[in-house]
Amino acid sequence: MIWFIPGGPRTPAGLTAAVALAVVQSSSLLWMRRYPVPAMVVVIAVGVGLQILCPQMGWLGLAASPLVFFAMLRPPRISLWALAAEVVGVPWRLVDGGWRDVLLAAAGPALTWSLGELIRSHHLRREAERRRILAEERTRIARELHDVVAHTVSVIVVQAAAAEDVFDARPERARQALGGIQAAARTALAELRTLLQTMRPENLTEPNEPQPGLDQLESLAASLRAAGLEVVLRTEGSAEPIPAGVDLSAYRIVQESLTNTLRHARATRADVTVRYAPLALQLEIVDDGTARLPGTAVTSGTRHGIVGMRERARLLGGTLDAGPMPHGGFQVRAHLPLAAVR
Repeated sequence: MIWFIPGGPRTPAGLTAAVALAVVQSSSLLWMRRYPVPAMVVVIAVGVGLQILCPQMGWLGLAASPLVFFAMLRPPRISLWALAAEVVGVPWRLVDGGWRDVLLAAAGPALTWSLGELIRSHHLRREAERRRILAEERTRIARELHDVVAHTVSVIVVQAAAAEDVFDARPERARQALGGIQAAARTALAELRTLLQTMRPENLTEPNEPQPGLDQLESLAASLRAAGLEVVLRTEGSAEPIPAGVDLSAYRIVQESLTNTLRHARATRADVTVRYAPLALQLEIVDDGTARLPGTAVTSGTRHGIVGMRERARLLGGTLDAGPMPHGGFQVRAHLPLAAVR
């Protein structure tokens, strides 16, 4: 643009200076994310020099383009000063141009700032939606963990009460110890129920049913097969008893993965592998659906489901990875440690 637009510099020194200023202005995008305000100051300052050397190239060179990025990174109370700085000198275009040049010089920064602010607002809405999903998932997990722990504590209460009647080796001390266990267990159960009522939304009306586990995967697979999805279950390693919290979360991860496959992936088959290791439980769910290309948007339900599954794994000290495979299909892999919750 410096070379071809009429009215630009034609001497070697002028061309060199103009090109150098253009390089500095465009390279500001490389460090604007880390230092947005200083970078925008440099863009505008360099733009003044470009305006002097190349009056016909555009108001302040191409300063309107970095303004998009700056508006994406900073709220309006900060980014509007950059817009004002780019527009305040527009009337000077009347000196060497006409009203058309003035309108273009004012409309360019205004439109680019609006685009950046629109993208920033969209990102904020997505982040707020992500936080809302996490909050809902944590409430649901709290309810489920409450049910698991409450069941365990109830069993302790029953066992302690029964042991008090049959244990005769040192009856007085045994009765005192078992009575303390029973009282502590009842207190813990009451506190957990209070915590549940505090965390549960007022409009939550879910049935009080036993929480599922990996032993119910076959029933889950049967219901999905009836809906048209071929589900193949595999188990590797010794299926030893695992903590109830891990058992429940593992089932929910498999359930959410298969539900997403059925609803969004247009798949015909899903393979579920459950690996029992000494210190961890590993899950792998792979389907043959249409893989999304990198950078394409995911559907709302799939994105929300992955966020919830990752939160489940994180609360147990584990990890979860999900994404399309190179040759088609979608894969979910979860690693749930057992030692931390035993």
